[in-house]
Amino acid sequence: MKKLIILCAVILGFTITASAQDSQKPEFKFNEEKHDFGKITKGKPVTTVFEYTNVGTEPLILSEVRPTCGCTIADYTKTPVMKGAKGKISITYNAAVASPFSKTIVVTSNAKTPVKNLIILGEVVETVASSR
Repeated sequence: MKKLIILCAVILGFTITASAQDSQKPEFKFNEEKHDFGKITKGKPVTTVFEYTNVGTEPLILSEVRPTCGCTIADYTKTPVMKGAKGKISITYNAAVASPFSKTIVVTSNAKTPVKNLIILGEVVETVASSR
């Protein structure tokens, strides 16, 4: 019985330690995770910026920001983002074909949620009608 109590205490100790370490990890809080460009003109690149805040306690480090197609370019904050500080991920989409689109950008980091997907979408048209 004594061994069983000691075993339970050890397992409980490991569980508490693991959860305490996890709560100190950095974490994203994006102002938006999906951006709709609406109708955009074919052949004219468009850009949006996804801004995020590190709501964890440790520095947040992005190791990779990878668009899922060659028509999208990503630039991002490459320095560690401290607790409470903001970082940016700039996404540029080059609309080469007239059609609706939905593209995913995979963000890999040291956060509690290590992989995050950002989405851009819209519709590419030959020309955008100007409203007067």
